[in-house]
Amino acid sequence: MRLLVFQHIECEHPGILRTFLDEDHVQWDAVELDQGEPVPDLENYDALWVMGGPMDVWDVEKNPWLIPEKKAIRRWVNELNKPYLGLCLGHQLLADALGGTCGPQNPPEIGVLEVNLNDAGKADPIFANMPSTQKCLQWHSVCVAQPPENTTVLASSDICRVQAMRVGDRAWSMQYHVELEPDTVDNWGNIPAYASALESAMGVDGLATIKAHSDRNMDDFMGNARQLYSNFIKQVS
Repeated sequence: MRLLVFQHIECEHPGILRTFLDEDHVQWDAVELDQGEPVPDLENYDALWVMGGPMDVWDVEKNPWLIPEKKAIRRWVNELNKPYLGLCLGHQLLADALGGTCGPQNPPEIGVLEVNLNDAGKADPIFANMPSTQKCLQWHSVCVAQPPENTTVLASSDICRVQAMRVGDRAWSMQYHVELEPDTVDNWGNIPAYASALESAMGVDGLATIKAHSDRNMDDFMGNARQLYSNFIKQVS
């Protein structure tokens, strides 16, 4: 298996998922699109992961590389039909690239919050052997407003209808983060856009609060990440 990863900022990498990749001796290549690295030949890869980032899906003037990235995602899902996993921005990009729409999340979801699988999610292979209610780290001010055609919504939260979805039968994405490591919150708290959103949502002590909540749930985060990773790898043939 050979995995391609699209990254949009250095600190939003596959996180704990890198440990599982190393354990399984999976070859993977990260492309830093925000640094001008080009999209490689997609035919050389068996799976695609698209990570998060501080930009929005419509910020194409400031980030023109979003245009070829969306084109690559569209081709990956519609033509190559290979397994896809998108997290946060990667979730929104999947929707946008395939004809759905994204818009403001009002109010923003920031913090350790509950996500609930619906009946379709409970039956989907990506969530096999996972709890129907999961505490997850949220850090987003944009949501998928209208999923693309041929989409099954798999999970929701109290204020965000599309927390997880499957497009077709091989492309999955989550609005929340599953890749957390013990230092993730601290690293993201150093990004001005993230720090500003956090302070607006949780006050000046927001970073300390979200860090404490994440630390308390880290064992569950990492257990769920391992199971989700295992479930995804089973879909790669």
